[in-house]
Amino acid sequence: MYESFYRLTGKPFQLNPDPSFFFASRGHKRAFAYLEYGLYQSEGFIVITGEIGAGKTTIVRSLLEQLDPSKVVAAQIVSTQLDADELLRAVGVAFGLPVRTVDKAVLLASLEAYFCQLVLDKKRALLVVDEAQNLSDRALEELRMLSNFQLGDQALLQSFLIGQPELRQMMQGPQMQQLRQRVIASYHLGPLDAEETKSYVEHRLRHVNWQNDPSFDPECFDLIHSYANGIPRKINTLCNRLLLASYLGEKHAVTAGDVKGVAREIDEEMGLDPTRGAMSVVPAVGGPAGDTMPSVRSDPKFFHRHLEQLDERMDRLERTVSTAVDLLHRLLHPDKSGNEPGTGTER
Repeated sequence: MYESFYRLTGKPFQLNPDPSFFFASRGHKRAFAYLEYGLYQSEGFIVITGEIGAGKTTIVRSLLEQLDPSKVVAAQIVSTQLDADELLRAVGVAFGLPVRTVDKAVLLASLEAYFCQLVLDKKRALLVVDEAQNLSDRALEELRMLSNFQLGDQALLQSFLIGQPELRQMMQGPQMQQLRQRVIASYHLGPLDAEETKSYVEHRLRHVNWQNDPSFDPECFDLIHSYANGIPRKINTLCNRLLLASYLGEKHAVTAGDVKGVAREIDEEMGLDPTRGAMSVVPAVGGPAGDTMPSVRSDPKFFHRHLEQLDERMDRLERTVSTAVDLLHRLLHPDKSGNEPGTGTER
């Protein structure tokens, strides 16, 4: 797509978490430090929360890349509405144990024996649970029970719980009192501020050898921050589309008008009414008269789920059309020799 046009060495604004693009904002550095502190403590739970797309997974992956596998054996699972027994089985599978068909008693015994062996081998077990807000109370209680495994005075398992803001609310419930007592530290990852947004965009561009082509008018960054609310994934989505639009127009400068236009297009594609602001949801297409989607303010969980699904759909769509867009550009703008793309013959 636009990477070769702007002489970039890679995709600067891909949506998939990539530790190599880790940006150390104040909030991200603090969250990273909490995870490092948790590792140093070697026990209990560390809880990191943040909005969808805030960069939680990137932070965790950056930390995991720095771990010494000869000292720490890490396993990661993504919670998708797992019940208590399913979660335990998922933990066993994540650590590579053959526990798909065993009963719960054997499963627990297998996990304890495995963790004990790691200690004897002078290693530690670390479990990372992403999207932990999807876990039931019983599933969280099973995780707490796993934290009871000890060999002498040494805890056998340490866990990081990573989730959306709903996880913080869950942790405040009266039934979570025992789990809260096992939490070593918790941190909520907030959005980037306007200055950090500018630095974030430039950081990702420089990572792929950006030479100020395209350039960005100064007012672009405030608009990007305002539209994306400082959320890195939304910044990535907007900037990716900005570069795509500039590439198709063969432009080498991004203007404030470009940002406004692309932001408006994205809102329309996501079913948001740009005349009422990015947080207003328009009526559902094809539904009965007067039928509308739930309000963001009345049902924030609906909006989070809806936004996640739309992000995934947008990511798949952009990957699908990238080849077609590149071909269309070459057809509209053949090289100077007059050759048709891919034919090797003159017109």
